[in-house]
Amino acid sequence: MSNDLKERLAGLAEAVAVRRDQKAFAELFDYFAPRLKSYLQRLRMEPSQAEELTQEIMIVLWHKAGMFDPAKSSLATWLFRVARNRRIDALRRDRSGRLDPDDPALQPSQPEAADDRIEAEQRDERVRKAMLDLPEEQAVLVRQAFFLGLSHSQIAADTGLPLGTVKSRIRLAFARLRRSLEIDDGDMTLH
Repeated sequence: MSNDLKERLAGLAEAVAVRRDQKAFAELFDYFAPRLKSYLQRLRMEPSQAEELTQEIMIVLWHKAGMFDPAKSSLATWLFRVARNRRIDALRRDRSGRLDPDDPALQPSQPEAADDRIEAEQRDERVRKAMLDLPEEQAVLVRQAFFLGLSHSQIAADTGLPLGTVKSRIRLAFARLRRSLEIDDGDMTLH
């Protein structure tokens, strides 16, 4: 997720917290609800349960947006942590005996090590710099696919480009990014 997008989402959350801005909330809902539902379904929740829990998570955002601190995490990280915790709560309330105490989702997550975080930030910075070297027509498609989570078909419909063109431009962009990052990694090992 780009810093611009992180900042935009944090600003929308602040608008919800401070002014109860319904338009900002609607934008956050449109962005996060499908991602949260998909995440919950990947954790083997039934679609209807995932939908219900997603609604609950978005209500948490509406009522507790003021608790979000952009200095500690991104809004996405905060919401997905809420989703994970709510899922655990839902599993614990389930009296059917299907609760597996060894389920990794029920185990507390370990805080990210400082060196891992620094490494991730450095990697993200290298990717951002490499993205600047891409031709604009490729960079736009990569952003849509990986930062906005759009499928190739959705991008084709959105841009009016043929699906094959979208796929080939993204493939070319990846090849360029890979070369650029491999060169960057080579430079780092020399220092």
